Amino acid sequence: MAVGTSPWLHFLLLVSYLGLSGSASLLRRLGEHTQQFQESSGPSLGLSLGLGANALPKEGWLEQPLDPFNASDRRSFLQRYWVNDQHWAGQDGPVFLHLGGEGSLGPGSVMRGHPAALAPALGALVVGLEHRFYGLSIPAGGLDMAQLRFLSSRHALADMASAHLALSRLFNVSSSSPWICFGGSYAGSLAAWARLKFPHLIFASVASSAPVRAVLDFSEYNDVVSRSLMNTALGGSPECWSAASAAFAEVERRLRMGGAALEALREELGACGPLSRAEDQAELLEELQALVGGAVQYNGQAGAPLSVRQLCGLLAGGGNRSRKAPYRGLRRAAQIVMHSLEQRCLSTSRAETVAQLKNTEPQVSGVGDRQWLYQTCTEFGFYITCEDPGCPFSQLPALPSHLGLCEQVFGLSASSIAQAVAQTNSYYGGQTLRATQVLFVNGDADPWHVLSETQSLGPFESALLIPNASHCLDMAPERPSDSPSLRLARQKIIQQLHTWLTLARESQVRGGA
Repeated sequence: MAVGTSPWLHFLLLVSYLGLSGSASLLRRLGEHTQQFQESSGPSLGLSLGLGANALPKEGWLEQPLDPFNASDRRSFLQRYWVNDQHWAGQDGPVFLHLGGEGSLGPGSVMRGHPAALAPALGALVVGLEHRFYGLSIPAGGLDMAQLRFLSSRHALADMASAHLALSRLFNVSSSSPWICFGGSYAGSLAAWARLKFPHLIFASVASSAPVRAVLDFSEYNDVVSRSLMNTALGGSPECWSAASAAFAEVERRLRMGGAALEALREELGACGPLSRAEDQAELLEELQALVGGAVQYNGQAGAPLSVRQLCGLLAGGGNRSRKAPYRGLRRAAQIVMHSLEQRCLSTSRAETVAQLKNTEPQVSGVGDRQWLYQTCTEFGFYITCEDPGCPFSQLPALPSHLGLCEQVFGLSASSIAQAVAQTNSYYGGQTLRATQVLFVNGDADPWHVLSETQSLGPFESALLIPNASHCLDMAPERPSDSPSLRLARQKIIQQLHTWLTLARESQVRGGA
């Protein structure tokens, strides 16, 4: 079903991108900034390929059941999708389905990245499907708990199955055409799970940086960050790790001093508000940890404000061995990131964060912040902590602080969150997925790779682990500076797709015999 967008939906997206970002973690905003930069950089979509205006992606809408698991519930919502049919070989050609994750999905989903890059050679129809409750695919009625109970990965997979049927009819796709799912990060997990749960609909999947194992206490994230800060291939060193540790120790020392030192710290680091409350100090430390973690997670990507090499250059002070040099480097790093994000200060008010996350109006909820917090509280956890001795940062905020946010915003207890994480792993299988015809692609410098599958488990479940690559780097636009290992990984992805499509054709021949 195709309909026009209403003005309030466009306003919603405008507001979510241009303001009200204080409730989002800095790490999340860094990801959004990097993705938007990559999608908007270079010539205009379609025209950059010399294809003319007719090649621009088509936007459409599907009427989807709000509760796909209850046939008696007749409520529905409109789910946005994008289509690039410029290279489609026709109704028997393959369909590349790019699944959206915890944010808006734009036209770049069908014009750049794996699906679009491979479509010309393979004659594929490219479709991008926005995740329910994100972007413009938000059901009417707001984001209160009664509505959010229809937000989960299982609901998203049900939408995928429904969209498969509707789009096959709309574009007259042959029943024998192979559908291949693509996705990165959470959407990468959805791509893998789509093949696991709907093998009769999805022929194969490419899952990039997919954290398929849910975890409550994600201390392993900072284990990878620590190793990356010492990795000379990334521009790190043992001195960089020590400098990071010294910078955070200096921040904590000044926090303990209070008084004038506390006010000076607030001004120097660009905190939005006073730092007198312990919970606000923990918020500041979390923002600073995310700043360093983000340099690792998005290392070397177009649009990322800082690389590991640049961050380490700031922290180590160019050889300056004074006690305050690492702190000054961290302060400069914060300034660079805030300038890049067009953010005037670092959000440090826990009360303000809670208030914004409790707001159920879509147009003031940020870029999916309330929705994604809900999914972490009810499915995944993913709470990044620094409680291991080898972590160079502050041990604040600890796990109880993260769990307390679920309690404050949604009234969910810590025990219910732990149970939800266990149920997610039980339902999907965690890192023992046992799905066939899934290719997992990860970078070993990406902190999220420890929750994905990084070793091939046989000929039908393959894995690529790219040395020194960051989060979803294989999906980023190709650049002359790409490493040989990244180029090789992309070639292997193409080879795997050719293998799958050959297998699909052979299956069609056998089926028709």
